[in-house]
Amino acid sequence: MNFIETEIKGVFIIEPKVFNDARGYFFEAWKQAEFEANVGHVDFIQDNESKSSYGVLRGLHYQKGEFAQAKLVRVIKGRVLDVAVDVRKSSPTFGKHVMVELSEDNKRQFFIPRGFAHGFLVLSEEAIFTYKVDNVYAPQAEAGVCWNDPVLDIKWPINPKEVLTSEKDLQQPLLKDAVVFD
Repeated sequence: MNFIETEIKGVFIIEPKVFNDARGYFFEAWKQAEFEANVGHVDFIQDNESKSSYGVLRGLHYQKGEFAQAKLVRVIKGRVLDVAVDVRKSSPTFGKHVMVELSEDNKRQFFIPRGFAHGFLVLSEEAIFTYKVDNVYAPQAEAGVCWNDPVLDIKWPINPKEVLTSEKDLQQPLLKDAVVFD
């Protein structure tokens, strides 16, 4: 695997070595020793999967306090634009984001450490998105930032009127009003 640290320390794009032949392809999607050698130790405890259609935007979500989560995300069908936003107030990159396209073709993965809001926009007709987390889901610890906060300046490649999102995500606060990490 090729581990590429992004412009925000601790956020990685991971490119697997894919072996193709007449039968199809094979790659290692997760290898603990290699991950730890390049990123560090993370105890992933759960895998999640979602299916969404074109224009669905999920995020920008995170969990606060003791329920904070690191995520390792990838797409097994379709294409998404995945975004991680630094919501650590003491960080020199607070409010900055990293954006990467994840697809069934490029097989990239995106590691998002604790202290980041996460979201994605579906670019294909349909996408199946899967991710590992290192902490349980806790509804009382849910937090988020508005996906179109102008301060974040995320260049979503879609007309905002075409975005399909949840009522909860429409109500997320701007970064300046959000509960963030210290």
